[in-house]
Amino acid sequence: MNPTVIDGNLLKLLITNGTIALRNDHQRINELNVFPVPDGDTGSNMQSTMMSGVKAIESLENETVEKIAKTLSRGLLMGARGNSGVILSQLFSGFAKVFKGKETCNTKEFVEGMVQGVKQAYGAVINPVEGTILTVAREAAEKALEIATDESGLHDVMKIYIEEAYESLERTPELLAVLKEAGVIDSGGAGFNVIIDGMIMALEGQILEDSKFNTVPSVAQEIGTYSSTEDFGYCTEFIVQLADGEKFNKDKFTKRISRFGDSLVVVADDQICKVHIHTKTPGDVLNFGQQYGNFATLKIENMTLQHSETLLHTEHEGGEEQDCGHQHAHYDGPHSKYGIITVVNGKGLKETFKEMGVSCIIDGGQTMNPSTEDFINAVEKIKCEHVIIIPNNGNVMLSAQHAAQYMEDRSITVLPAKTIAQGYASLTMFDANQDLDENVAEMRDLIQAVKTGEVTYAVRDTEYKGVKITKDEFIGIANGEIVTSNVKRIDTVCHLVQELLDDDSEIITVMYGKTVEEKELEEVMLCIETHHPDVEVEVIEGNQDIYSYIIAVE
Repeated sequence: MNPTVIDGNLLKLLITNGTIALRNDHQRINELNVFPVPDGDTGSNMQSTMMSGVKAIESLENETVEKIAKTLSRGLLMGARGNSGVILSQLFSGFAKVFKGKETCNTKEFVEGMVQGVKQAYGAVINPVEGTILTVAREAAEKALEIATDESGLHDVMKIYIEEAYESLERTPELLAVLKEAGVIDSGGAGFNVIIDGMIMALEGQILEDSKFNTVPSVAQEIGTYSSTEDFGYCTEFIVQLADGEKFNKDKFTKRISRFGDSLVVVADDQICKVHIHTKTPGDVLNFGQQYGNFATLKIENMTLQHSETLLHTEHEGGEEQDCGHQHAHYDGPHSKYGIITVVNGKGLKETFKEMGVSCIIDGGQTMNPSTEDFINAVEKIKCEHVIIIPNNGNVMLSAQHAAQYMEDRSITVLPAKTIAQGYASLTMFDANQDLDENVAEMRDLIQAVKTGEVTYAVRDTEYKGVKITKDEFIGIANGEIVTSNVKRIDTVCHLVQELLDDDSEIITVMYGKTVEEKELEEVMLCIETHHPDVEVEVIEGNQDIYSYIIAVE
């Protein structure tokens, strides 16, 4: 079909088909990784983000394009995972704004929405980089806008759009040297094109099916500091579809509902109000909330029964059982001054970060990026004056920042820690008795100063900046650059250590993963002691996946 008018049902079909197309092809997108390491997750992040958006609209029937686009936008924002997922959510957020007040749209308005989406996505990234999904979406939208008219058929214009999108994708290595060096195209742009392909398939009558479509991966959280003697009451959460969003006064609402309990978090826009509160009288809370509209969702949990459980288990998509601590943080006495949230994988690393004062650990990192909503939920569960988020991964940064922006009524600082090593080092400077500004300044300084080393294995043959790499060899990464590749892992670790340490180095922290045996660890220690006898060495059994060694040098 080649419609000139797009209604809500068609828009929903296009988005759904595009999402299933991406889900079916997301593993190929993962493999378009710049580094030949087993941590490619762009495809997974994008398909999880899109699935969250489609889940939000799946029950909507015969709605306006405004309703579909706005509901989709909110679902994508809450489910956005990784930098690629956040950018994708912004593309559709800007897209939705064009349809305000519209029941249907024509093809030119549809394309104008894509152009507006590009503008918003560029604005959401602090330092936009060309040769990425941003470039692909921009150049395709500009081309489509040149030929689209009010009478144009959507299929005709989308065929021009996707043709330009693929040409733009092929040009990405010329715009981004790191892609050219690795011999790959941009993975985010590739994923975006798959979504558009799926939309075009729908217009051509190819409706895709996926039995796992409604499965959205969740991310586990572990929250510490519990009291064993109190009646905790009930954790009560609900979302109200506001009857009159324009007249809704969030401040007055918050003041009135606060009398029912504590640990209160209220997030609202002109359509919905989301509430989290700990209360002894959940019935009163719900009666109060219902005065403002109908419940979209609600949940009540008896925290007195839950608090003694140290772990709950949730079966994830892969069939693997993972720790999923949904316990709610409880603090004796008044509000704590600080609450620290961090993203960590590995039993030993989690224990280490908890011992360093972290309040909430989100189980994740490479290949398992938390969503914006995961961060929002974590913040809601912490009763404190100031929240500090330590992402520990560059691909998690945007999700954390968007969560902080969404919860503007809380004091939230996102530190620029892009590696576990940086996050670990920053926590050594944290002092609960210092002011926020002092803590943040000192933690930021150490994040900038610490050197990061990582060891993993290669998933393909390639050459990177003069380093020849063979599949299954062990590669060493120093501050984001591959510096060595060897058949033996111990050789890679020793070479990496030599790259990281210099005459000014004072402390080296070695965090070893699940696959490292004691004999090999002893060889690593001997290598460090032989070449750098004056350096203080700390060893942590991290039990982390993917990276057999994570090294921090201060």
